Amino acid sequence: MANQKTNVTLVLVGLMLGMLISTLDQTIMATAMPTVARELGGLSLYSWVFSIYMLTSTTSMPIFGKLADLYGRKKVYVSGMVLFLLGSVLCSLSTNMTELVIFRGFQGLGAGALIPLAVTIIGDLVPLEKRGKMQGMFAALTTLANIIGPAAGGLFVEYLNWQWVFYINLPIGLAALIIILAALNESKLTVKRSIDWFGALSMSGAIVAILLALVLGGDSKYQWGSPQVIGLFAAGAVLLGLFLWIESKAKEPIVPLQLFKNRILSVAFIVAFLMSAGMFAAVTYIPLYVQGVIGVSPAVAGYILTPMMVALGISVTIGGRLMHKYAYRTFNMLGMAFMGIGFGLLATMGVDTAMINVIIYMIFVGVGIGLIIPTLNTSAIGAIGKERRGIATSLVQFFRSIGGTMGVSILGILMTSRMASGISDQSERFAALPADQLKTLTDPQIMLDESIRATLPTGLLHELQHLFSQGTGLVFVIGSAIAAAGFIVAAWMGNARMMESSVPSPSAPAGGSPDSQARG
Repeated sequence: MANQKTNVTLVLVGLMLGMLISTLDQTIMATAMPTVARELGGLSLYSWVFSIYMLTSTTSMPIFGKLADLYGRKKVYVSGMVLFLLGSVLCSLSTNMTELVIFRGFQGLGAGALIPLAVTIIGDLVPLEKRGKMQGMFAALTTLANIIGPAAGGLFVEYLNWQWVFYINLPIGLAALIIILAALNESKLTVKRSIDWFGALSMSGAIVAILLALVLGGDSKYQWGSPQVIGLFAAGAVLLGLFLWIESKAKEPIVPLQLFKNRILSVAFIVAFLMSAGMFAAVTYIPLYVQGVIGVSPAVAGYILTPMMVALGISVTIGGRLMHKYAYRTFNMLGMAFMGIGFGLLATMGVDTAMINVIIYMIFVGVGIGLIIPTLNTSAIGAIGKERRGIATSLVQFFRSIGGTMGVSILGILMTSRMASGISDQSERFAALPADQLKTLTDPQIMLDESIRATLPTGLLHELQHLFSQGTGLVFVIGSAIAAAGFIVAAWMGNARMMESSVPSPSAPAGGSPDSQARG
């Protein structure tokens, strides 16, 4: 991909800056959005500021990955960064929530290039034996952004204004853009390549339809059995079938189906999906639990995940440095084992569980996730030739995103059903409440509403906390089962691992051989 003029150190700095703003943008928004919604109005669109970003970034990931394989990493990465920064500027100029949602979608399109292509470029530039360490460093940077993001968002809205949530992207992103333009050099492509437009359109339609169904389903307007949600799932299924048919016929498919015949890649995709489903279960439901059951303040709940993130960062750094010594499956299986233990412990929590116990349980989960994350990217890079690394690494991120969305949605359904069942079984205790209030109590978010909690008699509140604890317990039991499934799938990767030695070959042809080999 690259020639001898590429300054690898500077390129890595530029990629790290790109990863930093991509991750910070999401965590800063989480704490800033209440203020933004209050100033711009349109509270009904609150969740769409997050959902549209997720929809567009997830959809664009595999497309950017394929374009990077066709036309070079630099052009496509720079295009993604320009889209992201332009979207940030437009978001800062929003005068109402509708505009903000539209511009966030535009920003998300660019974000779909930043992390996946950074991973791909690392695979092209960094010697094999150092890739694990680099993946660990990047994952640790992401962890740091997850920790400082909420605090930064709070400071911006309190002491400056909400526009700074987007302004902060500009100096960092421009620095990253200048560095990549100056330091990353690629060989010019002389072969004319075609784009599978029909495949891209059908794939995008399928992703958007399925994700929309997951986002909309179960809220107050669209129940899971509503014609709109069922129609979206049906449309997604039809478009997915059409996409697979197109890909089987296309000369240059947007997602080569042969990738799924590669055992290392197939396992990496499935493990990425399962790990992310479990990870987002923890990220979503642990803060709900400590605020709704234990009763900590929203400020404390916002930082309750810090021990897990710190453990994740330490684990990912250590795992990345040791990756050249052991098979990929060792890290994936060990990571899933830690996650399973952590979720199993979280499932035992009750109303009287001490915060120190919650922290210890979270550390297990964080260690497990940290062992898996760098392994997924490194195994995907090593399992395929350079000509398809872009799409391979983008698909890892894509399956992580899909797994997180589906995991939170499905686990949310199970939790709500468990609470509804519990309230039904204890109907005589809740009989004094108005019917409309009784119905809202099945929504886990209600437990975070102090005004509603204040209207409940002490006995009923305690009973509701107990039911809430049972609901989150079910979520964590399912999380443990997901980790167990991941443990089994990870074993299927076999003894594939990094080769024992390698030297960087910047001028190697695009069709270079894979860097992983099976032993035993």
